[in-house]
Amino acid sequence: MKKVYGYARVSTKEQHLDRQIRALLQYGVEERDIITDQASGASLDRPGYQSLKYTLLRPGDELVIPDLDRLSRNKEHIIQELRYFKEQLIQVRILNLPTTLIELPSGQEWVFEMINNILTEVLSSIAEQERLTIRQRQAEGIAAAREKGKHLGRKETGFPPNWEEVYHQWKDGAISAVAAMQELGMKKSSFYNYVHRYEDTSDFK
Repeated sequence: MKKVYGYARVSTKEQHLDRQIRALLQYGVEERDIITDQASGASLDRPGYQSLKYTLLRPGDELVIPDLDRLSRNKEHIIQELRYFKEQLIQVRILNLPTTLIELPSGQEWVFEMINNILTEVLSSIAEQERLTIRQRQAEGIAAAREKGKHLGRKETGFPPNWEEVYHQWKDGAISAVAAMQELGMKKSSFYNYVHRYEDTSDFK
């Protein structure tokens, strides 16, 4: 018996799946058969999608996706996945690609396949371009922040109040490195990281 599955995806946990799930429910997909992911569209290595593709779907089943870019934002991946489902005799219906929703008249399948191929080419190119644009804007934002002197990532911590005193005692041989670490309350890796940072500063004497 044919099963109908739905697939919805957002890129981050801060985004919501509600709109996509609502569209799938309205199409007629049962809620229990809707598989979701909160992961980037740049990769196909998503737990929900992989389970759907290799465990749930069988020849003769139907896969419904709200938008083509929910499948992937990589053009090559989109074409590759659609080819895979076709070979596995799994019908893919994309809600923002109306020609995939039409039941094919006997003898005219080639017409709809040609139309779908053209539309898929266009939409997958748009999806990939949007991904590249987002990446470029992120890179530009990071570069702009650095130009303004903003520190990106985890904020660096300052040196302990007694750092210079303990450091010089260790450097002069008055105490061992182990004793210095105990005095500062540091592990070995942290201690030597601070040593490198301190010795790399312009005011190190």
